[in-house]
Amino acid sequence: MRLAFSEQELAFQQEVREWIAANMPPEVAEESRRSRSSHVSKERLLQWQKKLAGKGWLCPNWPKEYGGPGWSSTQKFIFEMEMARADSPYLSSFSIKMVAPVLMKFGSDAQKKRFLPKIAAAEELWCQGYSEPGSGSDLASLRTKAERQGDHYVVNGQKIWTTNAHFADWIFCLVRTSNEGKRQEGISFLLIDMKSPGITLDPIYLVDGTRTPMRHEVNQVFFTDVKVPVENLVGEENKGWTYAKYLLEFERGGQAFGPRLRKAFRHLQTLSKTQMKEGESLSADPQWREKMAAVEMEIDAIEMNELMFYSSLKTGDAPGNMGSVVKMRGTEVGQKVTELAVEAVGWYGTPFTELRNFDSNVVPVGGEYVDDVSPRYFNTRKTTIYGGSSEVQRNVLAKAMLGL
Repeated sequence: MRLAFSEQELAFQQEVREWIAANMPPEVAEESRRSRSSHVSKERLLQWQKKLAGKGWLCPNWPKEYGGPGWSSTQKFIFEMEMARADSPYLSSFSIKMVAPVLMKFGSDAQKKRFLPKIAAAEELWCQGYSEPGSGSDLASLRTKAERQGDHYVVNGQKIWTTNAHFADWIFCLVRTSNEGKRQEGISFLLIDMKSPGITLDPIYLVDGTRTPMRHEVNQVFFTDVKVPVENLVGEENKGWTYAKYLLEFERGGQAFGPRLRKAFRHLQTLSKTQMKEGESLSADPQWREKMAAVEMEIDAIEMNELMFYSSLKTGDAPGNMGSVVKMRGTEVGQKVTELAVEAVGWYGTPFTELRNFDSNVVPVGGEYVDDVSPRYFNTRKTTIYGGSSEVQRNVLAKAMLGL
């Protein structure tokens, strides 16, 4: 898709591109480029986020009243496109695009004043405490319990698949505060300081081969008699399911898939030219070109959907069902791109386990970045599960949009 940007938008694109080129530390871009999933260490993440915060560009979707830049939907898309082009790591979506909108809509004035400025200044990072063992897509069955005792809650339970919990400052948690009525009616939304006594973590190492301490992504989080002040309850007690659904709309559409898919597709085109099939470049093979064309058309469609998604946010509205569309298609097409990359490199993608970290000086077998192909393939298997599996999203959309 060729977007017909106006002269003003093209000037904005050039401004963003030049600023990123002048300000992104090369070590941040390189670590992101070598990462299995564009997640980087806390040091590198904060290094980059603080630069963006200083420019006022860390929270592109926020209203001006909370420190956002007041960009149009097209400007937001351009920004995401240029960030992907420059190998920017994923920013802290849990902070910027998930808990922040919930606080803006449902939080108390004290909570907004306490937490939003810290997020906007890249001074505090958040993680998400939703899933539990046995409570993933069936999130309403969660069992982590918060018991009110005077001016605080006492929290006991376990969360799992908690991304970046090992370096988060705070966690927003769904907890059970009542067992009466429907399961959804007894859930509350708590903000918990990760330094609270009684919180312990265990890393979970994924199939992508990452085993280096502190460079893993996900964790188990255990709560044992953790005291949480009552003022850290968002909204009303037992109304957390409403806030959770609102947040999930932003989680499912919170990442701009199109720009990063476009970047991955360009990388796939490069692989196609450098890998050989029967003495010729793979890019010359008619069957391969047909596969590439099909994926490129799907990326075009995702970009169109994402522009619609950003347009729905410009007035401060929740993204609604469009968030599910963007998340479902973005993750599925992302998996297709990694599948084609594995097909392109063939047996060169086999020796992937722990051969190289982002800062390794080991020379890969088969060419530059070939050894990252299989880890990225395995890492993206999770994307159609977290945030609501594709199967669940199809049921949601069938009911909400088609009345089935």
